[in-house]
Amino acid sequence: MRPPALSTVRFAVFASIVLTAFHYTDNAINIDSYGPVLAFFTTATVFLTWSLFTALGIAAYLFYRDQGSKLANPLLFAYSFAGLIDLAHFVTISPAALTTRGLISVLIDLTIGTAVLVVAIRSILARRKGSALDKAEKAAA
Repeated sequence: MRPPALSTVRFAVFASIVLTAFHYTDNAINIDSYGPVLAFFTTATVFLTWSLFTALGIAAYLFYRDQGSKLANPLLFAYSFAGLIDLAHFVTISPAALTTRGLISVLIDLTIGTAVLVVAIRSILARRKGSALDKAEKAAA
């Protein structure tokens, strides 16, 4: 198994940045409609969270681009939660309470978060397999 191409990682990260921007902006604008369950969230914390996730995604891409960085895979894995964290919407409120726009943006975020996670796992598995093959070749030599 080969690690994902750089173009695949670039697409996953930057598509995620664009798609999560829509959802996080919607959350920030409509924060008051989520009720007291998420009272500790404010517009500022929503934008701060998205900014931190975005910085994590960009860092993951840059480390991946520089080939062989051991930080790229865990950062990609962590960045996938920018979209996967939207599962919390279904824990804190009923899906029926979401607007159609809100539900669609949650599902889009979950999809792109899953895509980033799959890219991260493929990269981790490929690099581990490659590392095992390298060790086997050195032992045989």
